[in-house]
Amino acid sequence: MKYSQLLGIATMALFLASSCKQQQEARKPLSHSSGSFMKKSIVRNKKLIAGEEEQIQAIIKHNPKTKFLASTKGYWYSYATRNTLDSLTPKKGDVALFDYEVKDLKGHLIYSQTELSPQTYYVDKQDIMMGLRDGIKLMRKKEKVTFLFPSHIAYGYHGDSKKIGTNQPLLCVVTLRDFMDEKQFKKQTELQVTTALKKQPTTTNPTDSITQ
Repeated sequence: MKYSQLLGIATMALFLASSCKQQQEARKPLSHSSGSFMKKSIVRNKKLIAGEEEQIQAIIKHNPKTKFLASTKGYWYSYATRNTLDSLTPKKGDVALFDYEVKDLKGHLIYSQTELSPQTYYVDKQDIMMGLRDGIKLMRKKEKVTFLFPSHIAYGYHGDSKKIGTNQPLLCVVTLRDFMDEKQFKKQTELQVTTALKKQPTTTNPTDSITQ
């Protein structure tokens, strides 16, 4: 084989190898975990939270007669009914029995108490709205509390796939009817079932009333 032919083959091989490498590199996916993407995401979230907090502060400002307290978890709450006689609040290992309704920040009803109640919640053992999970542990028996939750501790970006939309802050009115430890709740439930069964009318065989 002539030298010129060998040179031509070598040149073509180098060209093909270079083309393949460029194509492979072009197929690499862009990483969304890059620093610039993360920074933009953080900025968007901060703006979102700030905007929702402005809405909540506007509600508080327009209700000067209602005392709202700021929680350490990033939400606000006020007492409609307060229990100053008890000091105990629900903790892990308890079962909380409560009723609640959900509104948007303009006061439009999303879920009524009738739709949602009664609620039975095993404290810190069930997956419920993050804000409620924390808020219930602040309450005493028979208290009624209004909570103002930013969306990041409500249903967040996804909503609830029903009536609550994307990034929607919520107003929840919660009444804690009672709470007790799990063993006591189990005994109470078993007693209620037994009592209900005893109250059921006994069935009789129709042939029993037929006289021979």
